[in-house]
Amino acid sequence: MRQIRQSALLVLALLCAGVACASELQVRIGYLAHLPPRGPLLSNVIPEPLDAGRRGAELAIADSNSTGRFLKQSYSLESAESDDAEAVLAAADALHVQGIRLFVINAPAATLRQLSQRLPDSLLLNAGSADDSLRREQCLGNVLHTLPSRAMLTDALAQFLAVRKWTRWLLVTGNTEDDLAYAEALKRAAKRFGHKIVAEKPWSFDNDQRRSAQAEMPLFTQSAEYDVVLVADERGDFGEYLPYNTWYPRPVAGTQGLTPTAWHKTVETFGAAQLQKRFEELAGRWMNDRDFAAWMAVRSIATAVTKLRAADSQAIRHLLLNEQLPLDGFKGRKLSFRPWNGELRQPIPLVHPRALVSTSPQDGFLHPSNEMDSLGYDRPEVKCDLAGSVN
Repeated sequence: MRQIRQSALLVLALLCAGVACASELQVRIGYLAHLPPRGPLLSNVIPEPLDAGRRGAELAIADSNSTGRFLKQSYSLESAESDDAEAVLAAADALHVQGIRLFVINAPAATLRQLSQRLPDSLLLNAGSADDSLRREQCLGNVLHTLPSRAMLTDALAQFLAVRKWTRWLLVTGNTEDDLAYAEALKRAAKRFGHKIVAEKPWSFDNDQRRSAQAEMPLFTQSAEYDVVLVADERGDFGEYLPYNTWYPRPVAGTQGLTPTAWHKTVETFGAAQLQKRFEELAGRWMNDRDFAAWMAVRSIATAVTKLRAADSQAIRHLLLNEQLPLDGFKGRKLSFRPWNGELRQPIPLVHPRALVSTSPQDGFLHPSNEMDSLGYDRPEVKCDLAGSVN
């Protein structure tokens, strides 16, 4: 036992010699969440947990401290959450005054843009908005993205449907701005991977589908023959009632049915089961995509800090964008940020509520440099070049 204790002390001494143990590096990270009221739902959809995102960030802080204590690095999280955008902006100002320059953001695109302008000398990691424009033509110089864009998600789904030869789509679209944005991403993916949208039907019913879905959905989905129904219903107003109620006996995919997502309980390989277990012990529930995106954001910061031996926001941004820092996300591949728009390259699980069906990119969808760049906006499609910017 004495020999083991001496060996441990020797290892710690060697580590300290390499990282200047004389002083501990304090890494303070802000977590800002703007959670606007979603309004009344017309279905029995299970709402997203109110602490989605924050719990993932908290777990990443604990994970970072478990290794950071040997490197004389200490991580802490300062959280502020509100359903009011002005309150979130005020909290951001207060944290900035306290010296925090690293932030994880769970907020809609409009709030993220405001925060980006308000915190120009800070690094913001977007763990809450899937907005495509933030990755294509309105890239923010101080923002990186750990949550996949709608384009990444729908490309992942379209690849799988192409492999299965389900190429004729009926597209059913809700009427919210998010639904329309998801539908546009589906249309782009259909064109990109050789699918045909045989009909598009907007959903405008405002009645309670819990009682009328069996009668109304078959007639609503009557059209030219299709292989699969694609649904764009991000709030969950009606999409849950499409499976098993379509005119033709066909699968349902998109925001309901077979769903592309950043993370899901059914992801268990490559060490993911251990991450799931740690999260469930912390939060008392399953880890979702916002939790994973926030966890990945904090872990990306911590990985860069370990490499740099410093917590400077601009140095971390530069390191994360130069593609020389592989990141571990328990997805079977080393992850990295795209230097043109700051989006995290990552495989996308395709799931239904109780099982993992597949993971994209699918075999056979090649790319000149990185197969994960077959998902989402590739460099020629983007007007941004974050790695080449001075911000």
